[in-house]
Amino acid sequence: MSDGDIRLGIQIRTQGPQSEAATMTACAQAAERAGLDDIVVVDHIAIPPDDTEGSGGRYLDPLGALMFLAAKTERIGLGTGVLVLPYRPILPTAKVIATLQELSGNRLRLGVGVGWMPAEFNALGVPRNQRGRLFDEGLEFLNRAFASDRITENGQEFMFLPRPARPSLLIGGTPPYAFGRALTHGEGWLPMGGRRPEKIAAPAQELRQRFADSGRGEPEIAVFTRLPFEHPNELAQRIADWVGIGATAVIHGGVRYADAAEFNDAATALAEARSA
Repeated sequence: MSDGDIRLGIQIRTQGPQSEAATMTACAQAAERAGLDDIVVVDHIAIPPDDTEGSGGRYLDPLGALMFLAAKTERIGLGTGVLVLPYRPILPTAKVIATLQELSGNRLRLGVGVGWMPAEFNALGVPRNQRGRLFDEGLEFLNRAFASDRITENGQEFMFLPRPARPSLLIGGTPPYAFGRALTHGEGWLPMGGRRPEKIAAPAQELRQRFADSGRGEPEIAVFTRLPFEHPNELAQRIADWVGIGATAVIHGGVRYADAAEFNDAATALAEARSA
């Protein structure tokens, strides 16, 4: 894969003051205008009062935010990095996912994860020690629901419509759990890559080998990272480094832009680095 073939994405803040409608709209349209492949949002549902730095405790629902942004854009991919499946009952969640996929014209790329924050599980009344089981059940349901118009759950047969193409499922988390789930349920892996590509070089190679051994072809490896924007050459080199370890997509995340103008500068620089 060359640098020009890699998907480039950028996180849009759905938290803090930047998550008001006009700013989010301007950011999404700036990313699309720049030629980026994806905009990505994160998932928090119940931030405790002592952990609000950077957000003020304000978080939009990720699928609701993407539904809004789908109506404000035309072609750019819409991603989650990651949607925590154990936070939500899977049937209504699948219905929202199908609705978003249908109304956006199949633009959704679904990063999914098991979750980690104890306070959020406490607020939801979901046992944190059951999150792995709930995640596996949710993944199995998504694959089953998107495979047939007529499915059965809890002994009840019903119609799962609309039923657009299932979004790509990119499994968050660390090996070995994420890899087993990616092989069974999804198209690849969405690691939190930090800033050092060499840290995931060996796991990425392992995943590619496991997919090859299973006859699955090449997995998607979409890295959620923080890219350097101080010097254009450094930015282009970092993207090339991620390509070099097997990444198929790089998402610039963990961003704290002040306004849409600052976001636009980052989106433009990221798009220009693709061909640098």
